[in-house]
Amino acid sequence: MAGIPGWRLRARLALAFGLGAVMATGQAPLGFWWFTLAGLAGVTALVVQAAGARQAAWLGLFAGTGYFTLALSWIVEPFLIDIARHGWMAPFALLLMAFGLALFWAAAAGLAVSVAPGRRALLFAVLLSAAELLRGYVLTGFPWALIGHVWIGWAPAQLAAWLGPGGLTLVTALAAILPVAWRGRGRVRGLAASAMLLGAVAGFGVLRLAATPPEAPGVTLRLVQPNADQRTKWQPGMADMLFDRQLDFTAALPRPDLVIWPETAVPYLLERSQGALDAIAFASGGVPVITGIQRGEDARFWNSMVVIGPEGRVQGLYDKHHLVPFGEYIPYGDTMARLFGITAFAARQGNGYSAGPGAAVLDLGARLGKVLPLICYEAVFPQDLRAAPERADWIVQITNDGWFGTLTGPYQHLAQARLRAIEQGLPLVRVANTGVSGVIDAHGRILATIPLGEAAYIDASLPGALPPTPYARFGEVPLLLLLAALMAALLRLPRRSIA
Repeated sequence: MAGIPGWRLRARLALAFGLGAVMATGQAPLGFWWFTLAGLAGVTALVVQAAGARQAAWLGLFAGTGYFTLALSWIVEPFLIDIARHGWMAPFALLLMAFGLALFWAAAAGLAVSVAPGRRALLFAVLLSAAELLRGYVLTGFPWALIGHVWIGWAPAQLAAWLGPGGLTLVTALAAILPVAWRGRGRVRGLAASAMLLGAVAGFGVLRLAATPPEAPGVTLRLVQPNADQRTKWQPGMADMLFDRQLDFTAALPRPDLVIWPETAVPYLLERSQGALDAIAFASGGVPVITGIQRGEDARFWNSMVVIGPEGRVQGLYDKHHLVPFGEYIPYGDTMARLFGITAFAARQGNGYSAGPGAAVLDLGARLGKVLPLICYEAVFPQDLRAAPERADWIVQITNDGWFGTLTGPYQHLAQARLRAIEQGLPLVRVANTGVSGVIDAHGRILATIPLGEAAYIDASLPGALPPTPYARFGEVPLLLLLAALMAALLRLPRRSIA
């Protein structure tokens, strides 16, 4: 490691890596947010004590790498589906992903030390929050395991209705770093300020959760979870068995108002599946069915969602538009496949999917209302929901979490769906091939669920919608203004006992 001398510095880098890993335990399914606060406080102390911007950047890089290595450990799971072909890529994918995302932390740490040496701690909080926001947009974005996600399931998560996930990250960073920012006896002031900040945000969340829930529309939904293992899902005998299982679940009495199947639940291309659509319509007894299916046109293919009405007619269509890089599409995919045999993991046709035209809203009629469709990965991006052409009455996410393993990935994906409901003030219905399927209200609370790894269906009432939240209306603008104001204040603040 050229340019980083001394065993003491190497020990600090190792410590930064370990503290980053400690921070990751705040993510689902553990939810140890107090470890996230403690770990971030430790990382900040190391950055504050750095000899210069270059050393601070290395500390931020190692802390971020430790954090993302643990938080994103599920990244290896897709490579283990066909381990003989792709298994060798798994460790490289995890380390490269962790290192790449950690560059945002490195930039925040380096800038904090170089821009305002006398305000390193607080400036690091602001810059780290800005860096976490930025990584949700750069190069198609990857806002998974944001620091602020540790509050999902806790009262402070309600702040996302005003400031989004970036606001939660800012609160987390300030709460962790305030005790570090004061020197000497001032640490007590820092702890008090941190407690007051968390108390205020938690109090806001408690009040919001205590409000009278919005009136429900009186609609019963059936969530169908076939428990499809990704390793065997597409084998002919297994595909037929899973399809028949979903038909049986759909046909069960009494009838709901709408049946929802998961992503790629129909094992045929849409243009070749009229018999399958007829079978679905017959099983549902005329009740509309939302299902995931693939479709093709000429040499292009899409990962799609369709609404099937009576007599197997397609009454609505949505094509996934935010695709998974190197999962659902590969840049220069044809060349990569020809020269190296590398194709997209999720796609069943060609070398990847084509992107749909963008966010959409499907009108399901007066009783079922308007729904904002999301397919799997799209639920990770709050900006994709804000891009919808009009406000929906509810959100539906169909997904195949079989790609994410069984330890952390599915639970983190579920947690982010809960946050989307809070941000938009809309109920969200999530249907997965292997779990976790569930109904989430407009405050992000899970009202009904099918656990991971179970083949089952549930009938559940659709919750009501709240009025548009400030975040749904204004997006990141309030947070950007707040970050700019904090930055300006820190650069102008006279230096006293605050680091």
